[in-house]
Amino acid sequence: MRKALTFGLAALAACVAISSPGAAGGVPNPIIFPVVGPYNYTNDYGDPRAQGSHEGNDVLAPKRSPVVATEPGRIKFHTTSSRAGCMLYLYGESGTTYLYIHLNNDVTLGNDNRGKCVAGQNAAYWPGLKDGAKVVAGQALGYLGNSGDADSTAPHLHFEIHPNDGGPTNPYPHLNRATRVLFAAPPGSAVTLSLKGLILSATTTSLTMKVATATLFPQGTVFLGLKKPITLEIPPTALVDVGGSSAGKASGKVGAVTGRQAIILTQAEKTRIDTQTAQPGAFSVARIVLPS
Repeated sequence: MRKALTFGLAALAACVAISSPGAAGGVPNPIIFPVVGPYNYTNDYGDPRAQGSHEGNDVLAPKRSPVVATEPGRIKFHTTSSRAGCMLYLYGESGTTYLYIHLNNDVTLGNDNRGKCVAGQNAAYWPGLKDGAKVVAGQALGYLGNSGDADSTAPHLHFEIHPNDGGPTNPYPHLNRATRVLFAAPPGSAVTLSLKGLILSATTTSLTMKVATATLFPQGTVFLGLKKPITLEIPPTALVDVGGSSAGKASGKVGAVTGRQAIILTQAEKTRIDTQTAQPGAFSVARIVLPS
C-alpha cells in the first residue's frame, strides 16, 4: 500500500551544512528535522509533567513515521525504561546529545504493545541498524510511536537536545530552523522520483518544475503538496516523449517543455543528504512525458 504524505519543500532548499556549531552551546545550525513526513509540534518545553518539567518537545506525527539523525554521530539503544519505552541516544559529532523517546512498540497499526525494543522485530529501530552504529545526517534511525508512559497518548516523538552532553535546552527554536528531508532510505541506496507538475523553465542543461505530486521508488511513497519548485539537471541522455510518440532528445526540445504540464522520471540517485533535501541538481532527468 502506498503511503500519502503532505509535505512542504519550502525548507528543503535551506542550507544543509549540519556540521558547523551554532550559537546555542555547540548545537549545529541548522539541525536536520528528526521526523519525516507530516507533523505538528508546539513549544511545550518546560510544561509541567507528573515526573517534573518537560525537558523536550513532542512532535506529533502518524504512527511509524521515520525518525532520522539530526547530525552525524553514533547511536545507542535504550530499551529498559518503563517511562521512555523504546528510545535511543544520538551522540552528535558536535558534542550535542539527542534523545528520541517513545518509539514504536506495536506489531500492528493498533496500540497492541506486543513488540519489543529490538531492531528489525517491531519497527522501533530501523531494520539493519545496530546498537552503537555510526550514522550520517538524515539517516533513518527508527519509527515514531507511543511506547512507555505515552501508551495512552497520540503517537509522537519526545525529542530532547543536550548541548555538550549536558543538561537539556529548548528544542523549539532548533526545530523551527531545522532542514527537512523529503524521504528516508538506507544511506547510499538507489532511489528515483516520478514528478508530476508544471515545468516553469528549461535550458539545455536544467529545468525547474512546480511539483504537484512526487512518488519515491522503490518505496512507492507518494508526497503531496510540494510547495518549492525542484531544479533538475538535463543530461545528454534525457528523453522527451510527446503524447506517446517516439521519444527524442530533451536537449533539442527545450521550447516544447517550458510552460507545459508533464511527468518527469528521474535517473536513479544514491540516498544522501542533498538528494533527501532535493537540492538543485541533486536529481537528473531520465525522461519527460508531455500530454498530446
